[in-house]
Amino acid sequence: MATGPRYSVAFRRRREGKTNYRRRKALVLSGLPRFVVRCTLKRVITQVIKAEIVGDKVLVSADSSELARKYGWLGNRSNLPAAYLTGLLCGLKALASGVKEAILDIGLQSPTKGSKIFATLKGVLDAGVLVPHGKDILPSEKRIQGQHIAAYAKQLASNQEVYQTRFSEHLSRGLPPEQLAEHFVSVKEKIVSSFKEEKVPEKKRAEVKLKVKRKKKIRRKAVANLKSKPKSKRRVSKKKKKGEVEK
Repeated sequence: MATGPRYSVAFRRRREGKTNYRRRKALVLSGLPRFVVRCTLKRVITQVIKAEIVGDKVLVSADSSELARKYGWLGNRSNLPAAYLTGLLCGLKALASGVKEAILDIGLQSPTKGSKIFATLKGVLDAGVLVPHGKDILPSEKRIQGQHIAAYAKQLASNQEVYQTRFSEHLSRGLPPEQLAEHFVSVKEKIVSSFKEEKVPEKKRAEVKLKVKRKKKIRRKAVANLKSKPKSKRRVSKKKKKGEVEK
């Protein structure tokens, strides 16, 4: 460890290897919310975060475990298709909360071309959120749908022992890995359809507007009546007046 009068101790998260403050400063100075992606061995976590003086504020978040709970995802929760669907879900949530543009924050992860990080980025872009990126780093549609996993499963079909061990998680949930691409498409449709706004008929809109106008008129009349009423004067008793004169 360096010593001396000019040595300054680095921030704790820099010492622990958790935060690159130079990179974080550049992201914060962009003025855009950060689309944060973190990948673990079991799941993919995405968040849209806005930097404030008090601290970071999480606007929306999505987890790959949410795919299984709400949308019936039966595949692995940390593979490439799950990463894409998690990014798509987070992007649709961001649009619903008013976030239309963001910047990618991958932390200390290495930016590998076609990796799970950029699969989540592809999902956010397909949702409609604008994020600066290069098209070369995004994975192909075949890999996003999991066709490479299905092809690998077909290769291992001849050796049942290896097949059962490699895809035990899929098989225990009732999903043959060869059908992963079709399952991916169905789950994606569920996610997109859940965020489609139901169009309100014009008659209902007109009725709501009339109700609002009526309420405003009633409030105005009530305020006008209160202002027009004269203020009641307090009556002073004669006894009090006599007492004041005697004093």
